[in-house]
Amino acid sequence: MKQHKRREFLRNAAISAGIFGLLPGEINSTATFTPPDPAPEFQDEEILLWQEGSENNGSNPEYRPKIRIYYPAIPKNEMENKKLAAVLICPGGGYYVQAPHEGEPFARLFSLYGIVGVVLTYRVFPDRYPGSYSDACRALRWLRENADKYRIDPQRIGIMGFSAGGHLASTVATQPDLYKNPEDDLAGKFSSRPDRVILGYPVISFVDDYAHQGSAKSLLGEDPDPAMVKQLSNNYQVTADTPPAFLFHTADDQGVPVENSLSFAEACIKNKVPVELHVFPEGRHGVGMAREDPELSIWIENLMNWLRDWHLKP
Repeated sequence: MKQHKRREFLRNAAISAGIFGLLPGEINSTATFTPPDPAPEFQDEEILLWQEGSENNGSNPEYRPKIRIYYPAIPKNEMENKKLAAVLICPGGGYYVQAPHEGEPFARLFSLYGIVGVVLTYRVFPDRYPGSYSDACRALRWLRENADKYRIDPQRIGIMGFSAGGHLASTVATQPDLYKNPEDDLAGKFSSRPDRVILGYPVISFVDDYAHQGSAKSLLGEDPDPAMVKQLSNNYQVTADTPPAFLFHTADDQGVPVENSLSFAEACIKNKVPVELHVFPEGRHGVGMAREDPELSIWIENLMNWLRDWHLKP
């Protein structure tokens, strides 16, 4: 009974935020979302990650690197002496596009629990590695640099990614110092290592039988350096310093095989990294919140339970 009530509360809260009423093609609009009155401070604030004229802005204006902040609706007088956790969200799309339904809805969900949701727009094809990696690292460093302003706890900043966005998130989580962009003046001052990593049906490997070659091609090109292909196969890059991980996948995923999540979880276990893995028997690739499937959408409750110590306490 208690679990049922928690599940109903989560769904009702999501409906009130307009999350479950949105279709994938509509989620890039906030038309169906009614913000609280007054609107939360910093709500929907957009931050460009690189200066005007920088080559780091990429070749496609639609994917100019930036973050959008979804701030919890908390009165200022209740925020005194409190610090919020934050999660940087990397939507998937094969390093070719970015799926709106894997961004904003999750940011709004997090904000319902007092967690700052931050959606990353990162460079995609034809911009290649290390563009997207530099964008994610820059975003994490920016959040830590501005932690006081946004009342964020710099030691509770996670990263979340789906599909190819999961590859980006797992790369940063396992190799936060792999590359430092010369234009990133925050590198060396603030860490880009996330404190937790959340991976939804992620691309993990570029070298194994279950590797996602489409993402590898978009990110590294037609004839990549074999050493870099192995370097960016993140099941081989997990160490004892990798942050605690949460993974969600479906066993019959035809887009990104479940072995990607299994191999990452196995690497976490071998390196004594706390990990929680949920594999469901059925579900198409890219399900997002899976709101059309009650049995599958329980993964959202599992995730929020895993993040319960990051929820804002009364």
